[in-house]
Amino acid sequence: MKISGFTFVRNAVKYDYPVVESISSILPIVDEFIVSVGNSEDNTLQLIESIASPKIKIIHSVWDDSLREGGKVLAVETDKSFAHISPESDWAFYLQADEVVHEKYHTIILQEAKKHLGNQEVEGLLFRYLHFYGTYNYIGDTRRWYNREIRIIRNDKNIHSYRDAQGFRKNGEKLQVKLINAFIYHYGWVKSPQQQKHKVEDFHIYWSRDQQAQFKKEQHEMFDYLKDADILKKFEDTHPACMQKRIQEKNWDIPFDLSRKKLSFKDSVLYKIEKMTGKRLFDYKNYRII
Repeated sequence: MKISGFTFVRNAVKYDYPVVESISSILPIVDEFIVSVGNSEDNTLQLIESIASPKIKIIHSVWDDSLREGGKVLAVETDKSFAHISPESDWAFYLQADEVVHEKYHTIILQEAKKHLGNQEVEGLLFRYLHFYGTYNYIGDTRRWYNREIRIIRNDKNIHSYRDAQGFRKNGEKLQVKLINAFIYHYGWVKSPQQQKHKVEDFHIYWSRDQQAQFKKEQHEMFDYLKDADILKKFEDTHPACMQKRIQEKNWDIPFDLSRKKLSFKDSVLYKIEKMTGKRLFDYKNYRII
């Protein structure tokens, strides 16, 4: 069984993506890792080259910034990277530049990939998610944060990235997947308030210029994490080993009030039902669990 990793990245230094940590987090369990490096304003290429692993294969890409509708350019860039995966690989492990896998899940992931290798009905493996917010000490705890997503797919070129690269489709249809007991640690909302402000402001352009203009109007010099928070809970477990240096170098703090519950009446009811039953009602699922 062979597994390829793949990702895309642009302006990783400017936006402080933990892309080195992301790639490093699954290097031990993949046979190759394709990294599509987009036209950047910083030293993103040199950053990726610094990993210095023979498994890494770098391709170069120029983003089409006119593809703003629904974040389409992100799906296009995902497909570019996927297209370069070796035809000998059975599975393709996709990580975005702010997603990291804890080493404690390596064995589980390999076992599940091997277990379902011969069952062609299984087109992908579905991962659970932890979304960190503000600092490395807090995670989002509401329906605002998607709780599952496909991150391993068959090496089947009929599969393509969907919409803004959150999931995948095959010939326009949802993939049939197996849910596995492994988590993706998403750090996209953990940056200094200044860096987060610039990142969110710039990325609104991939949806619409109107959204970007509205965001600039509402924000000041720093991103207001307190205003944007709904319900958070304290993270009591360990982070991946590859994240330790980054966590130690963090130089900001945010005084969150964990007793705060900022939800609409509808979301509050659905939140309570989920906590009582473990079921997320009326949730959009970009996959079919089999």
